[in-house]
Amino acid sequence: MYSTVAISGYRSLRDVRLPLGRLTVVTGPNGSGKSSIYRALRLLADCGGGRVVASLAREGGLASALWAGPETLGGARRGYAVEGTVRKDRISLLLGVGGDELSYLVDLGIPVQGGSAFDRDPEVKREAVWTGPVMRPATLVARRRHHRVEVRDDDGGWAQAPVSVPAWSSMLTEVVDPLAAPELWAVREQLRSWRFYDGFRVDASSPARQPQVGTRTWALADDGADLAAALQTIAEDGRSGLDHAVADAFDGARLEVVVHDGLFDVRLHQPGMLRPLRMAELSDGTLRYLLWLAALLTPVPPRLMALNEPETSLHPSLLPPLARLVAQAARRTQVVVVTHSQPLVDELVEAFAVDGVDPRDVDPTPGTVPDLRLVELNKDLGETRVAGQGVLSTPAWEWGSRR
Repeated sequence: MYSTVAISGYRSLRDVRLPLGRLTVVTGPNGSGKSSIYRALRLLADCGGGRVVASLAREGGLASALWAGPETLGGARRGYAVEGTVRKDRISLLLGVGGDELSYLVDLGIPVQGGSAFDRDPEVKREAVWTGPVMRPATLVARRRHHRVEVRDDDGGWAQAPVSVPAWSSMLTEVVDPLAAPELWAVREQLRSWRFYDGFRVDASSPARQPQVGTRTWALADDGADLAAALQTIAEDGRSGLDHAVADAFDGARLEVVVHDGLFDVRLHQPGMLRPLRMAELSDGTLRYLLWLAALLTPVPPRLMALNEPETSLHPSLLPPLARLVAQAARRTQVVVVTHSQPLVDELVEAFAVDGVDPRDVDPTPGTVPDLRLVELNKDLGETRVAGQGVLSTPAWEWGSRR
């Protein structure tokens, strides 16, 4: 399990350290930074796939993604006007994830201007992989400075990797050797396994409503195009309780996947109906729930799954079965839910209750990740902060420096 996500210099996240549980529920008012947390997690995953620079470019480039306030807000909190000052530190967008096994951080910065048309592309200035939740010199197993990568050898010294990593690429995708650099390989595979579901299109022309050519599908696509194949894969796996989950949500309904000439389609049999309904006929809320069902009951869970506002367009009666699905998924993998819905939060708390005991009232064993963490965000002078987080409750984290 990961225990901490750390983000610095990204949009409203001047310096946020988010504690994680098996299930982490992130709430807060509009504009408090919830979407930025979700996007920052996607950027971390993109490091494992070699897409982080391209992803930042799609957001408008590094300049539009950086923290827009002053370097520090100490003066403003003492009552002075918010003013820009001469910077003392380098301009950086820092992302990191930590846990008991392997942890990772990346430092993205402004490139040296060289007259290229791509001078606005951010550069990967620094990366590090270490064991344990907090980076220490003794726990580092791999480090990068600009183009050079060093890996800890068997004698505890440093060996330079035989590659020069370009500024637009991560060392995770350039140093790929499970024997010489097993930690880098492991972190890359972990990040690449992360899955993100940010709402699904359910309009009449959406991919999820169209019959599609199907193959065995271990992970639902983020646009839901392979819904029928994913549901059939889950059904044939036989361990997920698919039939129970459908009946739980739709009052005894039954799901069937029909294959005709290689095209997969879904049929929903409902009590009282003379014929089943195809995907094209399902209501928006029903189809969206089936998409969440396919995502959460995946036979091969990722290392982390992030869900952005899964309650969207669902009837309140579907929130309890959705919460039970999320809780079931969180017992097999780590889940982060970003939501506006207090009813969904209440249902998630109830789904994690054991013998009627509120999971928030159970003190986790020191050094372990709790089953459930509720994280509320708020804004203070434009900066996203974790409500109630103080010196003692802020997760330990070290960013290091570019030296």
